[in-house]
Amino acid sequence: MKTIGGLLLAAGRSSRMPEGCHKLLAEFNGVPLVRRSAETMLRSDLRSVTVVTGHRSPEIQMALNGLPVFTTYNKNFAEGMGTSLACGFRHPSLASCDGVLVMLADMPEITEAHIAELLSAFRSGQDALVRGADGEKPGHPVIVPSAIFSQMKKLDGDHGGKEALQRREVPVTMINIGKAALKDIDTVQDLLAAGGELCSRSE
Repeated sequence: MKTIGGLLLAAGRSSRMPEGCHKLLAEFNGVPLVRRSAETMLRSDLRSVTVVTGHRSPEIQMALNGLPVFTTYNKNFAEGMGTSLACGFRHPSLASCDGVLVMLADMPEITEAHIAELLSAFRSGQDALVRGADGEKPGHPVIVPSAIFSQMKKLDGDHGGKEALQRREVPVTMINIGKAALKDIDTVQDLLAAGGELCSRSE
């Protein structure tokens, strides 16, 4: 059976939230969002989970305390998501995987059932990139096959994986997991609508 590792991106600056607030530290039923996302991945059939940190890394790591995850710090996080993807794909925990499920840490509606659908599609396909979608609209999570790991390790800037995927040498399989594939948290309104509680401002 194909082995699939998990990569959780949690390095962003949370720039559209109020000053002093970090969306990934906002709580859902008393659990910080970043920890909730990591726990969802840990309940899934992934070989391991690696978290990329950056902005306010010590607090993010504290929120993950006690979870069996790997963490890696992206010193270039301010340059954009591409740097975080590259940092994550270079982590040794993912080197021998057949695929890597990339999940954004600010998507509270993603469940282990959604991840299971993506894993099943990846394992039954032939080196395809598998992407969560809302109908025909592409979203996240995304499972990246080992055939393009080398491209992911070279990403930089704020383009994310788009350019690597456009140059892909593998087909893409879209899996309709509904609105959860597009629901991320950017603003206070997004957070409250999703059932989260605004974090306290830092001193």
